[in-house]
Amino acid sequence: MILVTGSTGTIGSQVVRLLTERGVPFRAMSRRERPGGVRADFDDPASLADAVAGIDTVFLLTVPPVPTADHDIALVTAARAAGVRKIVKLSAIGSGERFDGATVGAWHVSAEEAIEGSGLRWTMLRPPSFASNFLWHRALIQAGEPVPNLVGDSRQAVVDPRDVAAVAVAALTGDAHDGQRYDLTGPDLLTFADQAAILERVLERPVRIAATPAPVQLPAGMITDIGWARAGGAAYVTDHVPRVLGRPALTFEQWVRDHRKAFAAALP
Repeated sequence: MILVTGSTGTIGSQVVRLLTERGVPFRAMSRRERPGGVRADFDDPASLADAVAGIDTVFLLTVPPVPTADHDIALVTAARAAGVRKIVKLSAIGSGERFDGATVGAWHVSAEEAIEGSGLRWTMLRPPSFASNFLWHRALIQAGEPVPNLVGDSRQAVVDPRDVAAVAVAALTGDAHDGQRYDLTGPDLLTFADQAAILERVLERPVRIAATPAPVQLPAGMITDIGWARAGGAAYVTDHVPRVLGRPALTFEQWVRDHRKAFAAALP
């Protein structure tokens, strides 16, 4: 049995979809009651104990309001006590790199170290920006307003969330990827302006961007991560997605074409 944390989010929902399609038994964890799922909170040890009871493998995805490894460590503690065998963690590209006197992805590094020291089997997945991040700006695009560009002219191999989920499922359902760290990139290095141009072409409507300085009213760790990306730290492509999946990584344009209707849909 597999436990999927973050089961309603961008990656977790795709992991749930793939496991369902394959008929793999799983338990979807969320903070709210959902049919067929389990309600649990990372700040509630008793609820975590219930969530991991009878679980063999965990997909670990946490998004705390302030970057901290506390939630990951709480799950690892519960998993060890319950006899869980393996954890597949969603981390982030560049974690552990040094930039401007600080550590990139410091909270991910702390969580990864806790998992490695737990005695459990593990796989770390480290994607860059997701292609789907542009959906956050759907209202601005529909209104013809400029989309804020936080990463300047830097390039990133933005990845399709479906590829990240597919690699996660491969690691969750087999042991060939145990002990591996995968930088899960897309196939092309793109600037933010490149992505906007692709959106504009596919959506057949203007997609404007506005240069925005790196935000200063964010936790220090997030400022470090954004600064590292702005400086070009994530400007590389790996073969990890095709190596695991046996096919090319999906392109940003493929993602946009497959989600074209989402950008035209009425806003809630």
